Amino acid sequence: MQSLRSRLLYHVVRYQLAKLARRNLPLPEYRLARDAAAQRLFRMPASIQVEGGRVAGCAVEWLRPELPLGPGVLLYLHGGAYTGGSCTTHRALASRLGLAARHTTLLLDYRLAPEHPFPAALDDAVAVYQQLRQTDPATPIALAGDSAGAGLALSLAIRLRELGAATPAALALMSPWTDLALTHATHQSKASVDPYFPSTARLENAARLYAADTPLQHPLVSPHYAQLHGLPETLIHVGEREALLDDSLVLAQRMNAQGCKARVQIFPGMWHVWQTLGARMPEADRSIAGLGDFLLRRLAPQR
Repeated sequence: MQSLRSRLLYHVVRYQLAKLARRNLPLPEYRLARDAAAQRLFRMPASIQVEGGRVAGCAVEWLRPELPLGPGVLLYLHGGAYTGGSCTTHRALASRLGLAARHTTLLLDYRLAPEHPFPAALDDAVAVYQQLRQTDPATPIALAGDSAGAGLALSLAIRLRELGAATPAALALMSPWTDLALTHATHQSKASVDPYFPSTARLENAARLYAADTPLQHPLVSPHYAQLHGLPETLIHVGEREALLDDSLVLAQRMNAQGCKARVQIFPGMWHVWQTLGARMPEADRSIAGLGDFLLRRLAPQR
C-alpha cells in the first residue's frame, strides 16, 4: 500500500514543479534554480565523504562511505534531460545509492547540451570509464543513473560493447529515458499524472537540443533503437505515474529477448525519480535499498 507520506509529497512535488515551469526561466537560470532547490531539499547521508576531482579531464565527485565493502566503483550518471543536472542536484541520491551498495560512487559532471550536444556527454562517460579501467583493470565497475542519466548509462554500456571494452558489472537504472523520439504510448497517456512531464514539450525540446544534427533514432542517442545483446545484468525501477514508464517496460522486454538478463519493478503510485526523496518517504528508501543490494551482489560477488 502506498504510504500517506508519499501521497502528500506527490502533490507537493507536482505543485513545486508546476510553479517552477510557470516562471519559464532561461536555461542557465533554470539550472541554478534546480541546484538551489536540491541543496535545500535533498539530505546528504552523514557518513559520506565528498571529494571533488577530475578523471580523464572531466569534473567528478568521489562519494565515499566510511566502510566500503570492497574496491569496486559505482559510476553514476545524473539525470536532467541532458540539458541540466549536476553533482549538486544528484549528490544526495548518488550517495544514498552508493551507501546502499556499500561501495564508493563516482558522480560524473558530464557536459550538457545545448552548449555540448551529442556525443559530448557520451564521450565524457566513455573516457571516465576507460580511465578507471586503466588505473585498476581488476576493479569491478557498475553503472547507474536516473532519467537521461540512466539512458546515458545504457548508451555507455552499448558503446563499450562496440569498442570491445570490459563489460560493466551491472546496470542499475531509475526511470530511464531511452526513446528521445517519444514514440511510446505512455509519453502521452501518463502525462496527466506525471509531475515532471505533464506534456511532451519539455522532453521534445531537450531531445532537439541534445541530438542537434543527429537523428533522434540514432542508437546511442536513443538506446531504444540499439541492439541490446551482450549487456550486463540490469535492474530497472520505474514509477506507475510517469510518462517514461514504457521506456522501462520495452527496454526490459527487448533486453531479455536479445539474451540479456533484465528485470523491471514498477512502484505503484510513484512518479519520475521519486528516489530523490530518500530518507523522506519509505518508497524511496525501498527502491534505493533494492537497487543497492543488486549492485552489492555484483560489485562484491564473493560475498
